[in-house]
Amino acid sequence: MVARLIDQGRLAYDQPVAEVWPAFAQAGKGEITVEQALSHQAGLSGFVEEIEPSLWFDWDATCEKLAAIAPLWPPGTASGYHPVTYGYLAGEIFRRVDGRTMGTALREDLAGPFELDLWIGLPDAEHGRCAELQRPPAFPDFGEINAPTKAAFLEPWSSPGGRGQAEWRRAEIPSANGHATAPALAKLMGALAQGGWLDGEMILSPALIAEMARERIAGQDLVLPFEMSWGAGVMRNGPLKPWGPGEETFGHSGWGGSCAFADPQTGLAGAYVMNKQSAHLLGDPRARRMIETAYASL
Repeated sequence: MVARLIDQGRLAYDQPVAEVWPAFAQAGKGEITVEQALSHQAGLSGFVEEIEPSLWFDWDATCEKLAAIAPLWPPGTASGYHPVTYGYLAGEIFRRVDGRTMGTALREDLAGPFELDLWIGLPDAEHGRCAELQRPPAFPDFGEINAPTKAAFLEPWSSPGGRGQAEWRRAEIPSANGHATAPALAKLMGALAQGGWLDGEMILSPALIAEMARERIAGQDLVLPFEMSWGAGVMRNGPLKPWGPGEETFGHSGWGGSCAFADPQTGLAGAYVMNKQSAHLLGDPRARRMIETAYASL
């Protein structure tokens, strides 16, 4: 969604976030660029000081708090996965430029016109279709715990809570409560794997797809226990190769096993969703087996 704004000339990756969101410049964040925020370099992986878990349901209050706090590491020096705060950073950048929330724009511009069963902010009428998640049998291995990891995942307030499942499904939290089917995700990623074309319409130019997926930072992530390569809004396949052998493949994985990916070199794309979560943060064996089988058939 942010890449589409850039494709339209309404935003630039090298533009400081504070140019569209002035309050974000507080606490030494004035030079953080859009692409740094989108590649998990902003140092805002979570809140160190205690908040009410229900704060996440108040968009404006959460964004106001994010704008006010100082980074947990010098921005631009390392990546550190922002599991929940990311959605507010990307979503508020989008809203400041477009005027709509990201969930509304997704529905109006892509999901509705192209019949994608994909939602950020799920209407009550769709709640009965949702599979209930089964928690993983063990906690993920985060390696050595540091302040960015603790703020991101391990504090009682690290994720939304206290409002019940129905309100959680209704909320627009682009980083944490997208609802979708695997075919919808695969169809969207298929467009990114094949030059931006979706049902005969270009939704993103080939040049912008390549620019979005271009490596912004690589190395040991400060939150995830992996060496990561990040584009502007996407994980890149190297060096872990969770989505087959493609060097230019990009996408995203979620805790529990879900993933979606696009490989521009072969035109292959795919998605895997499940309701029985595993303890894998990246590269769930169930998805790996299917992806490897798909590549073996090419």
